[in-house]
Amino acid sequence: MLATKMIETPDIAAERSAAYRNAMARLAAAVTIVTTDGVGGKAGFAATAVTSVSDNPPTLLVCLNRGSSAFPAVKANGVVTVNVLSNDHQNLSRLFGGKTPVDERFAGADWEKTETGAWRLPDALASFDCRITSIADGATHDVLFCEVIETVVRPDGEALVYFDRDYRVV
Repeated sequence: MLATKMIETPDIAAERSAAYRNAMARLAAAVTIVTTDGVGGKAGFAATAVTSVSDNPPTLLVCLNRGSSAFPAVKANGVVTVNVLSNDHQNLSRLFGGKTPVDERFAGADWEKTETGAWRLPDALASFDCRITSIADGATHDVLFCEVIETVVRPDGEALVYFDRDYRVV
């Protein structure tokens, strides 16, 4: 049986989108900073839409808004490092989550260059240095499938999560 698509008025579509955003605010998620560098330039953004896909080969999924200032650099570079934040990184997350210029974002912490050329946060709970292997269309976002080249794990620390439009600690 085929599903039929309901035609929505702009008011109904806006209401449905608002309801969706409110429901998603109730889904707790780890806070990460995703970085890149290369021919497309240096860039980074805060992200909660990151998840494991497979451990063989190790692969992450990262969702990137096409309207993001980091979008052109990530697409051109083809590499990212996903840095999992601890409670100590709330201010850094705010820098990478807003309209802050890229140089000011990176000035908020010390960084290390990774094998792929992206940037690792040395005191992140975990870092995943990745090559983007494929990209899927996700409406307003691109869904990046990222093969993990190297992982670095910090043995201690409390995780920073985003829930109900605010930071929480786990």
